[in-house]
Amino acid sequence: MDDAHLPDSILIVDFGSQVTQLIARRVREAGVYSEIAPFTQAEEAFHRLKPKGIILSGSPAGVPEEGSPRAPEMLFEAGVPILGICYGQQVMSHQLGGEVRPGHEVGDGGEFGRAYLTVTKSCALFEGLWNEGERHQVWMSHGDTVTRFAPGFEIVAISDGAPFAVIADEERKFYGTQFHPEVVHTPDGGKLLANFVHNVCGLAGDWTMAAYRDTKVREIREQVGEGRVICGLSGGVDSSVAAILIHEAIGDQLTCVFVDHGLLRLNEREQVETLFRDHYNIPLVVVDAEDRFMAGLDGVADPEKKRKFIGAEFIAVFEEEANKLGGADFLAQGTLYPDVIESVSFTGGPSVTIKSHHNVGGLPERMNMKLVEPLRELFKDEVRELGRELGLNDQFVGRHPFPGPGLAIRIPGEVTKERCDILRKADAIYLDEIRKAGLYDAIWQAFAVLLPVKTVGVMGDHRTYDSVCGLRAVTSTDGMTADVYPFDAGFLTQCATRIVNEVQGINRVVYDYTSKPPGTIEWE
Repeated sequence: MDDAHLPDSILIVDFGSQVTQLIARRVREAGVYSEIAPFTQAEEAFHRLKPKGIILSGSPAGVPEEGSPRAPEMLFEAGVPILGICYGQQVMSHQLGGEVRPGHEVGDGGEFGRAYLTVTKSCALFEGLWNEGERHQVWMSHGDTVTRFAPGFEIVAISDGAPFAVIADEERKFYGTQFHPEVVHTPDGGKLLANFVHNVCGLAGDWTMAAYRDTKVREIREQVGEGRVICGLSGGVDSSVAAILIHEAIGDQLTCVFVDHGLLRLNEREQVETLFRDHYNIPLVVVDAEDRFMAGLDGVADPEKKRKFIGAEFIAVFEEEANKLGGADFLAQGTLYPDVIESVSFTGGPSVTIKSHHNVGGLPERMNMKLVEPLRELFKDEVRELGRELGLNDQFVGRHPFPGPGLAIRIPGEVTKERCDILRKADAIYLDEIRKAGLYDAIWQAFAVLLPVKTVGVMGDHRTYDSVCGLRAVTSTDGMTADVYPFDAGFLTQCATRIVNEVQGINRVVYDYTSKPPGTIEWE
């Protein structure tokens, strides 16, 4: 986000915890803008953000380990409130003059999972939430123990396995929790983090999507100037919200390109055309490339080869269309915050490069374009909220994720136009039944798969020999893990009946009961 327009914020210093993103989510839910920086870049991020508070994350490392990460010393001298969580509490204690030792050295095996702490003293962190003498459930995950806390701190809560469950230095406004307030297993965790940002840091909690929208519109205008922007639309929420926001900023300087590769859901092309041309009046180029993609997929059964061909062909088509338009100065992408957060290794510094998740990766360099990525500070649910703020209807912004290669990875084996048409119909029936049952929003992703298997069936007095359709539905919060959605038998029977009766080419329907892991959400 442009420095001149930065809202009051909280800086989250990441030491490699798997749940650091959750801290950012909880802070934003409290109406305060937050950003994550790896500990190696925390000083630079502090000077850029000028935050009103700092949160130090957990870590898979142990403070006593050689080479384990440390926070920049200047953060403790910056005069802003600090909250250390788990490793964050330990590293703060160590750096400010306390002592941390491995649990096994002090006869303590650590504390993992559900635990109960007792509040021994009131403090600003607990204000209006926890009172002296009360017991509260929290979630612990630590093997090391603070054996001597730093000067200026006092204990304000204890647990059986953590004599320093919460420590506070009210004068400097430094706090440390040995438990994880960001996870759902700490029931009051979100409120504790809200107390930190509101009561301790003094932030109003008035960061809204309306404010984000106004800031971004101003930034896009400044970045683009008189230049031209081209945006590749996939029909998904991210690219659509990015395009609508950019159009609000620069109007007809934006042109959207939608490539119909023949691997889309039923009526997807029509929906995109209606939304962009009729409703928002955004310049739109629709490329009918179905024949070209089907020819390239002819005889290709390997999933990785399918993905690679579709990605490369998409770039080729997109590039041709951009050249027909006379080129552009900027390429718009719907990159989200989880895609740009670097994963941190506790041996120091980013262990993995920033992930590349865009359909049009590699294009900016080849075509000498700069990137416009107005969603890069947002999480997925925040993009949906921004979409509503921009006037998109709930049915569109709440759509399930759809893979870039489209139906190609839902047709194991060779992809043909005929097989795509069969799958499109089956998938539409399945989603129609889910919507009718009022279950769509309870499911992360649901779709049909056309299996490369034929079975014998009987329809009327005739023997059939047709394809099998697999149905999949999962619940998830982030797509990293997923559970099977537990439909009742009556619902699945209704779906199977409709698909077999209404879709020529399918005579049997099965349901996929595999969670992730061990399975993936998609079949290929």
